Amino acid sequence: MQDPNADTEWNDILRKKGILPPKETPPEEEEEELHQTQSVVKTYESMTLEQLEENEDEFGEEDELAMEMYRQKRLAEWKANQLKNRFEEVSEISGQDYVQEVNKAGAGIWVVLHLYKPGIPLCTLINQHLSQLARKFPQTKFLKSISSTCIPNFPDRNLPTLFIYHEGEMKAQFIGPLVFGGMSLTCDELEWRLSESGAIKTDLEENPRKQIQDQLLSSIRCSTPRRRDADEDSDDD
Repeated sequence: MQDPNADTEWNDILRKKGILPPKETPPEEEEEELHQTQSVVKTYESMTLEQLEENEDEFGEEDELAMEMYRQKRLAEWKANQLKNRFEEVSEISGQDYVQEVNKAGAGIWVVLHLYKPGIPLCTLINQHLSQLARKFPQTKFLKSISSTCIPNFPDRNLPTLFIYHEGEMKAQFIGPLVFGGMSLTCDELEWRLSESGAIKTDLEENPRKQIQDQLLSSIRCSTPRRRDADEDSDDD
């Protein structure tokens, strides 16, 4: 009796005509295919949204359904995380809250902490600016704390002070009034400074302070008489 699973030309013809069933896959091959499928699925599961999009061309058409499933899963997780990490206001903390609110803020969370003291005008101005920025950048955690209650004996000459943290590690610090440029500090200028530290992603195209400096230099040039004109005026005398 001829083996229907034999690799013969005649059996191949019979299989094409549907007379013989498809060739049985050896258990070893089935196990290998299953392992490959599981590996592909595991690959999907470990990918982020960006990685799924970057590697989309490397998978075959049969993988599209699985990829779409995991893409939707990752998208749902991302949306849930975005909703969860929305702060939108400047919260007041004390020294007892420091570790929990700042050092243990969570994975991926940027923290902007303002040490201030009531009665210092620049501190008041910065708190106003931070309130606007907290609404504009809700994924960043904005905090404020009276310096003496947060860090005992913190010198008033260092106020205002901003500490920038990311995942429990300090990334930047702005200490003292000279760093902020005094009471002329605008909200856009503070936004730019915070974006340089990485705490927020600004949509400003350039440093607002540079624009002001350029305008001042331009006005000075226009108001200063040229040397030649000044020499001509002295000759006439």
